[in-house]
Amino acid sequence: MNRLAIWIQDNGLTQTEAAEKLGVTQARISDLVRGHWKKFSLDILLTLAARAELKFKIELDWAA
Repeated sequence: MNRLAIWIQDNGLTQTEAAEKLGVTQARISDLVRGHWKKFSLDILLTLAARAELKFKIELDWAA
């Protein structure tokens, strides 16, 4: 489970409520909760994390 999905659960939000708080549609929240990361740009993921007041860090590593 990803951190934004945990944030939604920890705050007892429905997908509709989370969408309102984060400024996206409920369908976008559904994608997040289901782990469909390829549908999101890094920019929007960082924006959503910031709107949720989550701290984040970016770590780069060599591809295997």
